[in-house]
Amino acid sequence: MTNDTLLFDPPAMPLVPVKGDSRQFPLRRIFCVGRNYAAHAAEMGNEVDREAPFYFTKSAHALCLSGASIPYPLGTQDCHYEMELVVAIGASALKVGPDEAMKVVMGFACGIDLTRRDLQGAAKDKRRPWDLGKDFENAALIGAITPADEFGKPADRRIALLHDGAVAQEARLSDMVWSVPEVIAHLSGFYHLLPGDLIYTGTPAGVGPVHPGSVLRGEIDGLEPVEVAIAPAL
Repeated sequence: MTNDTLLFDPPAMPLVPVKGDSRQFPLRRIFCVGRNYAAHAAEMGNEVDREAPFYFTKSAHALCLSGASIPYPLGTQDCHYEMELVVAIGASALKVGPDEAMKVVMGFACGIDLTRRDLQGAAKDKRRPWDLGKDFENAALIGAITPADEFGKPADRRIALLHDGAVAQEARLSDMVWSVPEVIAHLSGFYHLLPGDLIYTGTPAGVGPVHPGSVLRGEIDGLEPVEVAIAPAL
């Protein structure tokens, strides 16, 4: 289509850099796993069971690349960081089993899920969706994707978040309630996963508020870190 067939220019497709590759990962959708670390669920006053994982989504406009300086989010007085392992899907997955799930993984990245906790809490109290608390501009931070064959299996690698240089979150990927293959297998029973999809796999305990001037650094052994600075609100 040309510009004279559109009312306005379409937005640019969000792209994520890939370690060691001049090509980039074009984003399609963002899925997020809720309460996937028991200690985090407990700190939020929730229990975890093994019945099934649950999810929320973020729009493509929520993506924010590592190294950015972003304004404190609109409409909140209590924005929190949540460090996560991100799975990048590189092949079609529809009703796959856990034993086949890793074959569709293109790579892994460090991610931070920013959450407007006060808005999420208000929605929970009224049994409403979490969209205002979770899906907003710059709410899905991500570092460069490391190809799966270079990273290997998540196993028990260390995951951590440093807030202004101090360790605020620290755990092992093996602490996840639902493993990466289990998440992909379950999610592919409800969505036809396709190349370009990202899955944020949940956060360990230790989440907390950011403020203008905060500097966040997320780390997972074997992956490129994700870093962001929080500027004053607009």
